[in-house]
Amino acid sequence: MVKSVCFTGHRNVKVTDELVFLLNKTLTELIKNGAVDFYAGGAIGWDMLCEQTVLDLRNKFPQIRLHLVLPCSSEEQTADWSNAQKAEYQKILTAADMVEYTSEHYYDGCMKVRNVRLVELADCCVCYYDNRRRSGTGQTVRIAVKKGIQIFNLI
Repeated sequence: MVKSVCFTGHRNVKVTDELVFLLNKTLTELIKNGAVDFYAGGAIGWDMLCEQTVLDLRNKFPQIRLHLVLPCSSEEQTADWSNAQKAEYQKILTAADMVEYTSEHYYDGCMKVRNVRLVELADCCVCYYDNRRRSGTGQTVRIAVKKGIQIFNLI
C-alpha cells in the first residue's frame, strides 16, 4: 500500500487543462488507496504545481499532508526567482504541514541531497519527466527506479 508520494519534474512545464486533470486524478486515486504524505522539493514548475494541487485536495481529503524537503534556505533557493514566483513559494511554504531543509546553505550538490531524501521518504513517485538524462528530474527518477518504487510519469 502506498502511504507516501514524492514529486519530481522539470521547471518548464506546459500546464494544460489535461495535465491538471491527470494530476488531480492520479493524486485522488493514490489518496483513495491510502496515500497521506506528499513530499515535494519546492522548485519552480512541476513541484509548485504538485504542491498547490495537494493543498487544494486537502479541502476534500483533510487527512493528507504536504511536506516540503528543501535543498537550502528559502532566501538562497529563491534568489533568482521573480517576485511572483517568490510570492507563490511563500504561500505554499506557509501552508505546508512540515518543512525540512537538507542544508542550511546552497552548495554544489545540495539539490541531489534533496532529491535522494525525497525518494527515501516515498513509496511511489509522481513525475513529469521527458527522459533528459542530464537533469535533476532524471537523477531523481533513476534513484526511484533503483529503490524499486512505482513511478507515475504524467508527461
